[in-house]
Amino acid sequence: MPVDVILLVLLGALLHASWNAIVKAGSDKQLGAALISAGAGLTAVPFLPFLPLPAPEAWPFVAASAVLQFTYFQLVAAGYRAGDIGLVYPLMRGVAPLLVALTSSIVIQEHLTHGAMLGVATISAGILTLAFEARRGGSKAIVLALMNAAVIATYTFVDGLGARKAGNAISYTLWMSLLPPVLLFGWAFYSRGAATVVAYVRREWWRGWFGGAGSIASYGLALWAMTKAPVAAVAALRETSILFALVISVVILKEKASVWRYVAGAIIALGGLILKLG
Repeated sequence: MPVDVILLVLLGALLHASWNAIVKAGSDKQLGAALISAGAGLTAVPFLPFLPLPAPEAWPFVAASAVLQFTYFQLVAAGYRAGDIGLVYPLMRGVAPLLVALTSSIVIQEHLTHGAMLGVATISAGILTLAFEARRGGSKAIVLALMNAAVIATYTFVDGLGARKAGNAISYTLWMSLLPPVLLFGWAFYSRGAATVVAYVRREWWRGWFGGAGSIASYGLALWAMTKAPVAAVAALRETSILFALVISVVILKEKASVWRYVAGAIIALGGLILKLG
């Protein structure tokens, strides 16, 4: 994998960890996730006139991705309500690349080298190691995290293929970002009531702008990378966002880090080196 691709994927990982921290720190996880999705869509709008439309064959992937992203954001909110981020995030983000790696040869006929496969497995093992430090969260949180891992793996394939068919990964990303907030806020108005939703948006609008911009930039970088390198390898490297989440939790949120976090960090770093060499 080229160095420039690796660096941009790592930047995307940092942005991903940042918007996840915004959701976790919020008082209402469901509306916070919806607001970040809306922020991503609004951030995309000004750039659309300057980009080509995705190719016609990409639009079914855009529609499928919208449904998957709606499900993803709902499970993110539910997972963070049910359990500790130290349990949910590693499982959610760590199992996904394993699923992608195990099924990529079947779904998209893309085969990894032995070195890349070892890097994928090592990075995933490091992320999963973080689950040992969890002190809160039970079976419900684990089930939700694993369900979302399957959703993440699915939309990784859908969007990886969609970006390739679109002819322009950035254009695909921006158009794809418009539909999920419509679904999320439609559901929020139906399930929570207009007064609750409007009050939250007025009070917490900044979460949407900052988190949304980080979210779409993070995913756009990943999709672009998937046009330059194997999907499974990019998906695995992107999961190093957990390292950035560790720094955010310690430096900004003032959370204590157990020895498991440092062990996991060393394993993930080794996996990144193996991935580069592979």
